[in-house]
Amino acid sequence: MRVDKAGLPRADVPGAFDAGAMAYDRLVGANPRYHANLALSARRMALPGRGRGLRLLDAGCGTGASTAALLAVAPEAEIVAVDASRGMLDAAHAKSWPSSVRFVHTRVEDLNEHGITGPFDAILSAYLLRNVADPDRQLRVFRDLLRPGGTLAVHEYSVRDSVAATLVWHAVCWGIIIPAGWWGTRDTTLYRHLWRSVLTFDGAAAFRSRIRDAGFTAVRIDTVPGWERNVVHLFLGEAPR
Repeated sequence: MRVDKAGLPRADVPGAFDAGAMAYDRLVGANPRYHANLALSARRMALPGRGRGLRLLDAGCGTGASTAALLAVAPEAEIVAVDASRGMLDAAHAKSWPSSVRFVHTRVEDLNEHGITGPFDAILSAYLLRNVADPDRQLRVFRDLLRPGGTLAVHEYSVRDSVAATLVWHAVCWGIIIPAGWWGTRDTTLYRHLWRSVLTFDGAAAFRSRIRDAGFTAVRIDTVPGWERNVVHLFLGEAPR
């Protein structure tokens, strides 16, 4: 697959994740902050009462790391987890989950066609919106899927506002991620896409404005600790009441 300056064509992204699925957990597990920072973002959603009575959407669940983060803070919630990559979902399915967690193979743009409708009390979207063709439309869809006052949490890379974060991103990609991807899969397509797509994605301020323009209120940004500080951000917003 050809990776251009903005990464892969969006229609090719699920196939790249299919190719990388078998090695994905091993590779991200080498990042000591990957799971910890997802868990931190899930806690920052401040879901009440162990999730009792809540209905949650994990949009772009991959192999289930974000699903596990949601489950840890809301073990009594109903969780619907979706992903466009069959390979990634197969890896997620291979793990042990309670009956309250349901996985669905679908592009996030096609939720309605698969019977996934609102209202949801909260949506977690980790490393997804950078990979959709029309993030503005997708944010509006998320807004409409949430109950009034429901929480949107977007856990995403964004480096364009920081020269230091951009330099860190180049160094980590070419020093660790891309070589490790090659050794794990003998294919660097997915990891070169990751590098490029992060560089061309919105800066944090611009993405916060994008979320506001989609109709969300009380939009705020947090970053995460460790080497991903100012590289990975959590964007939180509320659906209008």
